[in-house]
Amino acid sequence: MLERLDGDRGEWLRLDLVAGLTTAAVVVPKAMAYATVAGLPVEIGLYTAFVPMVIYALLGTSRPLSVSTTTTLAILTGTQLALVVPSGDPAALLSASATLAVLVGIMLILASVLRLGVVASFISEPVLTGFKAGIGLVIVLDQVPKLLGIHFEKGGFLQNLLALVQHLPETSLVTLAVGVAMLVILGGMERFLPRAPAPLVAVGLGIAASGLFALQAHGVETVGHIPSGLPAFVAPDFDLIAQLWPGALGIALMSFTESIAAARAFAGPGEPRPAPNRELLATGLGNVAGGLFGAMPAGGGTSQTAVNRRAGARTRVAGLVTAIAALATLIFLAPLMGLMPQATMAAVVIVYSIGLIQPAEFRDILRIRSMEFVWALVAFAGVVVLGTLKGILVAVIVSLVALAYQAAHPRLYVLGRKPGTDVFRPESATHPDDETFPGLLMVRPEGRIFFANAQRIGEQLLPLIDAAEPKVVAMDFSAVPDIEYSALKMLIEGEERLRERGASLWLVALNPEVLRMVQRSPLGETLGRERMLFNLQMAVERYRSQTAQPEENR
Repeated sequence: MLERLDGDRGEWLRLDLVAGLTTAAVVVPKAMAYATVAGLPVEIGLYTAFVPMVIYALLGTSRPLSVSTTTTLAILTGTQLALVVPSGDPAALLSASATLAVLVGIMLILASVLRLGVVASFISEPVLTGFKAGIGLVIVLDQVPKLLGIHFEKGGFLQNLLALVQHLPETSLVTLAVGVAMLVILGGMERFLPRAPAPLVAVGLGIAASGLFALQAHGVETVGHIPSGLPAFVAPDFDLIAQLWPGALGIALMSFTESIAAARAFAGPGEPRPAPNRELLATGLGNVAGGLFGAMPAGGGTSQTAVNRRAGARTRVAGLVTAIAALATLIFLAPLMGLMPQATMAAVVIVYSIGLIQPAEFRDILRIRSMEFVWALVAFAGVVVLGTLKGILVAVIVSLVALAYQAAHPRLYVLGRKPGTDVFRPESATHPDDETFPGLLMVRPEGRIFFANAQRIGEQLLPLIDAAEPKVVAMDFSAVPDIEYSALKMLIEGEERLRERGASLWLVALNPEVLRMVQRSPLGETLGRERMLFNLQMAVERYRSQTAQPEENR
């Protein structure tokens, strides 16, 4: 199917080879590290960087997207596996992980069949910012014990934090030295050599130090034996489906959200936009195939996609090259990788998980809108206090509440006319010279008007009418895409109350759908053509001509 890769040209092959190998230098060590985050052997990370990557390269729509696993997916997977395999039995973990990946894949495929690509924007950006920050903090705390060479029974975030403080006296100084050295190397390279494959350098140095200085003899734990060769077939455990499907649903949502966000962010000029439903299918099949060969749940990663694009990837051939490099690591380098210190892996995870915590984004959200800052904090607290899987539920609920709040609190603006123009805009202190017309109140509601927010619009409008005592209220509906029956009934009642006060209601700039709704209702007959106008300029001209007539007759 390689000939179907969009935009594949012979002159791009060299660039794709270079990009694929460069990305592999980042993806392979990180995939191994993320496997440990999920409580799985490091080879599972390599399987995940191989099978799903190949499937996506053949079926996906984004040229640069690099598909393996991510920090978010790894911690969500680890949380779910800990629930169904509390004993930590290796064989049971592998079976559960494979089953989870297959379930995630099936859910993504079903979402594709049902054309649910719209869920890519289901979680709002502020909520996602808080959720990812919470995930980042949880991952960092989870990896610190490996950095210190200490062990304790894992629990919730606060329990782990307390246990860490209690076990600090047990810190292995040699392990800590290795971990700090790795953090310095990784952080320094990310800061001063951002194009260099920092994870590969750190892993190489960790392996070299382990072999040269016999670090194991000094109490430094290493990765240990890694089986060489191709991944073997793993049959899903159908008995686990009932326990795993809720977590699989959350992981599928995050997999697709991260994948489509990365694909859209790194789409090049002139390239086709990623097709959400096709992306669901490609990542879904990648997860199913990956799970059947021992991989953990996969999705597109932002950082590795950035590396792939920056390194010059032009087609999805670059993804195939990365997958082949992961396979070569499995076949030829597995014994060498077994010498890697656990502290090195922890350092890699910590450095690339801290990036999920973006204080600047919280600050930007707060500066623009304080309510959405609160939503971000709630999502953050949901992950930290309730755990990662429940944190997804909190994030979704907060997004829905936020959406409901915004829908139920529409804006209503009083308008003025920019002097010397036909431009009508909301009144503000920055435009004190905008024209208004005595006896004419011009207002503009925004958004769909329906039963949940129509009352709110009325509550905003009544004080304006009481203050202005207008002869005509002109409502500009240019920003209203739809009006629901209950809201239309309230509008009819509002028109009657205005008439009782000796004022008139004019509707302006109705879009075709809203116009048809009004014309089919009693309001259409009441207003007639005279009080439904094409734009505000016509409304102003008609009002001025009507008010000028009595003066001329005097």
